[in-house]
Amino acid sequence: MIDTLPPAEIGKFISAKHAMQEVRAGMKLGLGTGSTAAWLVKLLAHAQNNHGLMFQACATSTQTTNLATSLGIEIQSLDALGALDLAIDGADEFDPNLDLIKGGGGALLQEKIVESNAKRLVIITDASKQVDHLGAFPLPIEVTKFGWISTQRQVEEALKSLGLAVRTTWRGGPTQPFVTDEGNHILDIYAEKIIAPRALSDAMLNIPGVVETGLFIDMASTIIMGDADGTARFREGTGGWSEKSYDLAAEADLIAALLEMDA
Repeated sequence: MIDTLPPAEIGKFISAKHAMQEVRAGMKLGLGTGSTAAWLVKLLAHAQNNHGLMFQACATSTQTTNLATSLGIEIQSLDALGALDLAIDGADEFDPNLDLIKGGGGALLQEKIVESNAKRLVIITDASKQVDHLGAFPLPIEVTKFGWISTQRQVEEALKSLGLAVRTTWRGGPTQPFVTDEGNHILDIYAEKIIAPRALSDAMLNIPGVVETGLFIDMASTIIMGDADGTARFREGTGGWSEKSYDLAAEADLIAALLEMDA
């Protein structure tokens, strides 16, 4: 079955598999959103249901809540759990400072709330998400429904004042815009290169209609990149890269078991 998996999916599995080394019995976990985080949720469910791993968890989206509960993981509220030991999530981009763009799945507000309450944030991804400068991936910002068109105008004016020649588009289109779990819309900013991510984030958050941005600055503790050849490369903070190789043939039965969870 592993032979039928696209290389990107193998890389996602490898990064999630390596991230499981960060999980300890009894931890309070924040579970991320997206296709890479889904591998991690399945691995946790497999460890819980087959090896008795005990943990508590909250989720960063309805999507993740539904997946986790369908696999037997009890999802609690962040308020019930309080401070988390660890959050694990994917990213749309990361730069050499481990600053991130997140929110491609539309869950950036809940992701940032959950992950800011975690002692450590581990990002699981693949090499395609590594960039010299953030911005090639559209930067999402979450905007209230009230005055959303006026907020877009203010966003574009603020971007011009920063010297950024960019365009903005509504996720889902202007006639049927995407609605987040919190009932807001997503405005995507096409900047190509973000030289000063903190200044951009601050400028956006100074606009009353902007709830949050997809810039996750100084939040990630560790980056794990999975590769289709079974190699996991990982960095702690601004240190150098280390790596570990996984035998894909030895992981085939586990991968098959995780894929069966989709049935």
